[in-house]
Amino acid sequence: MRRLLENIKIAFQSLGSNRLRAFLTMLGIIIGVGAVIAMMSIGSGAQQSVIQSVQDIGSNLIIVTPGNQERQQQAGPQAMFGDNKAKMSLKIDDVKELDKQSATLIGSIPIIISSSVISYQDKSTRASIYASSEKAKEIYNIKIEDGKFYTESDVSNSANVALIGKTIIDTLFKDTDPIGKIIKIDGKNFTIIGTTKPKGSDQFGNDQDNVVSLPITTAQNRLYGIDYLNMILAQAKDNIDSDKAIKEVEKILRRAHHLGKDELNDFTVNSQTQILDMVGTITGIFTIVISSIAGISLLVGGIGIMNIMLVSVTERTREIGIRKAVGAKNRDILVQFLIESTVLSISGGILGILFAVAVTIILSKFTVLQTNITGTSILLAISFSTVIGLFFGIYPAMRAARLNPIEALRYE
Repeated sequence: MRRLLENIKIAFQSLGSNRLRAFLTMLGIIIGVGAVIAMMSIGSGAQQSVIQSVQDIGSNLIIVTPGNQERQQQAGPQAMFGDNKAKMSLKIDDVKELDKQSATLIGSIPIIISSSVISYQDKSTRASIYASSEKAKEIYNIKIEDGKFYTESDVSNSANVALIGKTIIDTLFKDTDPIGKIIKIDGKNFTIIGTTKPKGSDQFGNDQDNVVSLPITTAQNRLYGIDYLNMILAQAKDNIDSDKAIKEVEKILRRAHHLGKDELNDFTVNSQTQILDMVGTITGIFTIVISSIAGISLLVGGIGIMNIMLVSVTERTREIGIRKAVGAKNRDILVQFLIESTVLSISGGILGILFAVAVTIILSKFTVLQTNITGTSILLAISFSTVIGLFFGIYPAMRAARLNPIEALRYE
């Protein structure tokens, strides 16, 4: 242990005598380690953010969307965006059938998502429109700040009532209480009956408070003139497996759509768990690809370490000869140079961690990206940089250990 500590001390002295050269040599390791940790933290943060966003809208959710995704993907982008029949496959009657026949669901709600111009007096803004039924408050987990949510009567009568988010309040009303005020949505009058609690921006930078919530029938009959839905959101019972709920939903909707035995679904059903797994897979692939690219920098840094250690062997040839002359064995010289290359790479790894921390702090503060540095990413990066130091230090160390002491002493 004493000899090891002495070798480490000599290694730092050697690096300290050429600080600029040592720093430039470590630069590839610093960038590589920093990039790997930063990318892994961005991927982890994005995954956690998406998971939180999905969980915020409720639990045990079953999501039904129009069209058959597998068939659309096989047909290509043109079919995916041009098949109007597929877009209109879901109706309010489907929600009624699910509520009437399902034994695995607590309830289901119809959803229309759109965008419209919202105005009040001389001010206007564009906002997202989320239309649903009175059950959305529980199933979609909508939290009310002030006022109330629309009722079953409002939905039945296609009432021109609305709830608005904080961004719209700040834009159109500022310090004025919006409850009871009349706003125009695409030129039509709507009475504000409530406001929703602030949510902030999601992981993609979308403002979740720039939203107006309306009764589904009002959006269909008085605003957009459509009879189809963008989505059906259902909530499975707590003791029900999501796969069982999905199968039941598919069975009920196939019967409602009068689909034959050999006909494909004209809708797609996913569970909340499947969406989270999909997100995890996508962010995992993203992290691996970007981290692999950043790993090239580590490889370049390793080559830099090997080059500088070869230069160090040449510069210290006479020193090696003297050490061998006074009794140092080949093994001692080999260990000394391996320790020096490892110290160089680990020092670069530590600086890379500090670089990654600085980058993630800046990203979290000045962008919408959420980051999450984990102990696993730090351990992986340090381990990788240590292996790099050992691997690329072997050849210079072996070259130094094999020097003939007599020839080394004669070296000028």
